[in-house]
Amino acid sequence: MTDNKGIVKQIKGQIIEVEFNGEKPAVHDILKLESDENMVLEVFASSSGNRFYCLAMTESDNLKRGELVINTGKSLTVPATPNVLGRVFDVFGHVHDGKDKIKSEDYMEVFGRKDSITPDKVFVHNEILKTGIKAIDFFCPIMKGGRAGLFGGAGVGKTVLLTELINNIVIAGSEIKEGGEAKDKLNPDGTLNLDKVNTVSVFAAVGERSREAQELLETLDETGVLPFVTLLLGQMGENPAVRFRTAYAAATLAEYFRDALEKNVLFFMDNAYRFAQAGYELATLMNLLPSEDGYQPTLNSELGEFHERLISTKDASVTVIEAVFVPSDDVTDYGVRSIFPFLSTSVVFSREVYQQGRFPAIDFLQSGSSALNPDIVGEDHYKAYLEAKKLLEKSSKIERIASLVGEHELSVEDQIIYKRTKILRNYMTQSFFVVEVQTGRPGVNIDIKDVVEDVNKIINGDYDDIDPREFLYIGRAEDAKANNE
Repeated sequence: MTDNKGIVKQIKGQIIEVEFNGEKPAVHDILKLESDENMVLEVFASSSGNRFYCLAMTESDNLKRGELVINTGKSLTVPATPNVLGRVFDVFGHVHDGKDKIKSEDYMEVFGRKDSITPDKVFVHNEILKTGIKAIDFFCPIMKGGRAGLFGGAGVGKTVLLTELINNIVIAGSEIKEGGEAKDKLNPDGTLNLDKVNTVSVFAAVGERSREAQELLETLDETGVLPFVTLLLGQMGENPAVRFRTAYAAATLAEYFRDALEKNVLFFMDNAYRFAQAGYELATLMNLLPSEDGYQPTLNSELGEFHERLISTKDASVTVIEAVFVPSDDVTDYGVRSIFPFLSTSVVFSREVYQQGRFPAIDFLQSGSSALNPDIVGEDHYKAYLEAKKLLEKSSKIERIASLVGEHELSVEDQIIYKRTKILRNYMTQSFFVVEVQTGRPGVNIDIKDVVEDVNKIINGDYDDIDPREFLYIGRAEDAKANNE
């Protein structure tokens, strides 16, 4: 046996244990089966002595013990070319959009880069990314170059909100259309003219339904913004090794756009919990001693390794918006809690709010953002936020009493607080562009200055004589007043 060959000793689902009697492979080296080069393994960790745990990146049904593997000496790579924009592909570079293979002369290693960002190159932005969504911009603003998480259980609207954010920021936002329409940024062949755009987008579909990826692709294509976006696909049906590595491959593409092309990057991920879950599945197969709630002991370091790559530099920013599935609506789940420390903005969905028919179904008291200080959002916004939060906190106590004795048994002062809270919550509902067909309501986009003005008027009692239901799914607060006349 030559130095670069190993022998398969054990097979545990997607974890393959390989023994090397010659030169030991490095972590992340790609191995290929001698009898079938389409069978790809990645060295993940040492198991003992000369044995290594490897991730089966392709189907392992036909793999047998005793077979020989060859160490290529290379790690997983992604094409480093602007040609990936407007394309849908997986970690192997296989396309999923029915078009020709992606042409690239250069490839970037997903791991083992030597030109990592040093602390002196890191830059923290103090600029708010305007989304046009009232509840987001007011209660949990997203910072340019920051990281935002959308937390919620199944079916509460995470993906819808994520898609709306793509629509408002990428499709309709100034990030692309400043100085002209999106089509003005394209070459005659339909590809993106990078000289005319400062921002591109990377979307990592990790562990979600392929149907949702297809719908997103169609939406981006119909709106003419697909040339600005790269979609990396690792859908629910893929094995955990592929899902696990899809997130890292997408981060590598973001680094390429940031460092090589010096373009601002909007990084979307659906879903961050599925990334953590894929690591959990692999750890179980490797018999690693579990940590809290049964999760892998390396969960925090895996999340840290991933998120620390998505940072902004002095030359370009990386803004991260990721959906986070919350199993059983339990935000205290260890896999969910472990994601919070890496974020600057947390948007927490509530099933109770969802069942009440208020969308987006955001719990304002649990959500928050590090951008909520007067130096970033401004004095007016900050003061209005504090007053709104105070109103919601007072009302949460009053609501318990009202549910027992009825609203009319409350004191006059408590009745005023109770009604203004209803008005505020209903005002924060919004019709989305991406679900116009389903709701029959045209989407709206509201500037944050208008939202601050409206919230101040609501808190000051300017709309106390109007039925709170009039504020559902309107644009400006004055629209409710006009509807009431």
